Amino acid sequence: MEAKMMDIPGFVSFMRYYAGWADKLSGQTLKHVMPLLAYTLREPLGVCALIVPWNFPLGLLGMKLAPALAAGNTVVAKPAEQSMLTTLRLAQLFLEAGFPPGVFNVVTGLGPTVGAALVQHPLVDKVAFTGSTVVGKQILTDAASSMKHVTLECGGKCSLIVCADANIDEAVETAHQAAFVCAGQFCTAGSRLFVHEDIYDEFMAKAVKRAQSRNIGDPFQATTEQGPIAFKEQFDKVLALIEAGKEEGAKLLTGGHQIGDSGYYIEPTLFGDVRDGMRIAQEEIFGPVQCCMTWRDTDEVVRRANNSAYGLAAGVFTNDLDTANYMSRALKVGTVWINSCWFMLSPSVPFGGHKQSGFGVECGQEGIEAYTQMKAVMMPIKRPPWV
Repeated sequence: MEAKMMDIPGFVSFMRYYAGWADKLSGQTLKHVMPLLAYTLREPLGVCALIVPWNFPLGLLGMKLAPALAAGNTVVAKPAEQSMLTTLRLAQLFLEAGFPPGVFNVVTGLGPTVGAALVQHPLVDKVAFTGSTVVGKQILTDAASSMKHVTLECGGKCSLIVCADANIDEAVETAHQAAFVCAGQFCTAGSRLFVHEDIYDEFMAKAVKRAQSRNIGDPFQATTEQGPIAFKEQFDKVLALIEAGKEEGAKLLTGGHQIGDSGYYIEPTLFGDVRDGMRIAQEEIFGPVQCCMTWRDTDEVVRRANNSAYGLAAGVFTNDLDTANYMSRALKVGTVWINSCWFMLSPSVPFGGHKQSGFGVECGQEGIEAYTQMKAVMMPIKRPPWV
């Protein structure tokens, strides 16, 4: 159901948005100190390799495919080996719709072989990647030999800060969805929750109750709120990090166990008494786990939220405009959501990470310009009446 409600509509929205950009990319006519006509052109890069993960195989592909095509490039898409079928079916639909053969291409296989071959290929001009920071660093290394254009959207350890003046019920529900949508298997999961000490007890009592009421089961059923972890390797990683949280002294407030004997289902898990240096507070879990901490001082909580190798996104719940303005500027992340708009991505709004969450921007005007290169043209003007 999450694919129906999020992934497919997301892909459609990117295609529609960037279809409108296809005839709007332009350069500028520039003033020159000499009697010259100077102008710029925006040209397509050429062949773009799009490497996408398994969690949103269509939506994250659309985020790259739509601007790449609208800018006039050709594309080779490499889906994750766990989610190839949607991309292959999409390629079939492109051909059935009359799209020119050879413009949108798909290759399948493992990242260390097929993905690496794409990144290292001398005829590939740009690599756009969404996935782990470890793989993103390897892509940078592999792309360096040919100086390819690279856009990376990598891991995240996103913080949601709840201030004392927040609407508690709205904040509880937003924090719940921020951590547990898609069983926490997305890069902007709100896995670090900072709640002001004045409201912490009330907030956590409601948060635990909400987590325990989450409907977990068959992901094809409309009433299901949370399905399984995607595959066994990820399932084992999430359980191992839950155990690490217990061993390091975090207080398990609810969840923390596998559900049933079959399938990769994990209970929505909340930890309290989490210290900033714990593994669960620093590592990207990619599962239904949220680390809950208290705070008192605004500067303190900003410093702690920024104490991460990642800088993808953050959220702030407050009714005070000054606090919202201050934190949105002080948090070292690419996106800040204020109040109940967590995970609100739009084709028109730039999205990208800071620090080890990557670099470059997707979405918006900046997103399509990333699939172009600038060329300057100058020519003399004979007997200009003015310069």
